Amino acid sequence: MKKIFLPVVMLASLVLGACSSDDDNNAAYKETTLSEAPQWQMDWSNNQERPDWTEPDASLYENWTILMVQIEEALQPYVSRDDMMALFVNGELRGLAKPVVLVEGGLTGYDTFLMKAYGNETGNETVNMSLQYYNEKLHHIFTLSDDITLDSDESTGIEDDYIPPFTSGSSKYPVVKTVDAEGILSKAGIPSVAGNIVAAFAGEECRGMATLSASGVTPLVVYGRSAGESLTLKYYYPSTKRLFTIDHAVSL
Repeated sequence: MKKIFLPVVMLASLVLGACSSDDDNNAAYKETTLSEAPQWQMDWSNNQERPDWTEPDASLYENWTILMVQIEEALQPYVSRDDMMALFVNGELRGLAKPVVLVEGGLTGYDTFLMKAYGNETGNETVNMSLQYYNEKLHHIFTLSDDITLDSDESTGIEDDYIPPFTSGSSKYPVVKTVDAEGILSKAGIPSVAGNIVAAFAGEECRGMATLSASGVTPLVVYGRSAGESLTLKYYYPSTKRLFTIDHAVSL
């Protein structure tokens, strides 16, 4: 069968927000001293049932392509052999894969999927493509979708790494916004230092964190459950063990 390229690489930018400063920041902040450095971490766990995806019937399709997908760093601590990945085109399941078992340095990882994706398209149709990743430990289905036009006769993720941002396609946090961390700190009158950590919170729930970069411009990706949420920014200064808290720093 002739191979046809399904350019899912376009999905990588589907739901990422544009980087911006937040005009609604409140310049007031609170300052406290901590005895230990904070251990901030996103909670990606969800309550979705394992999907009953089944392998497509290859005899129904004229074309196929190879797709290799790697899981992004934020989700790698949760990968397992029971994870699954599926590719849908116009709502029809066209590819299904379990993790490829790779052994490096004596360690076994399950963060890579090798999939044969099927199709009957001739190369110029516009289709809705959806790449879905089910993480068994988190009980979470991450989804990236886009309307695309099928293109050339190539594979994806073989010669160059393909690492889609599944955390930006989370059903738990469907709202994603990227803000300028240093800009928020500067507006509050707090000096920023490269290497220090900053995070957004809704109550006690971490909604995104980043380490300030030497460039002075650090994009902080913030995750929301719904539009209109107002989040707190926390900034830890390890040299003095000070924690700065800015309420209503980010509006989603």
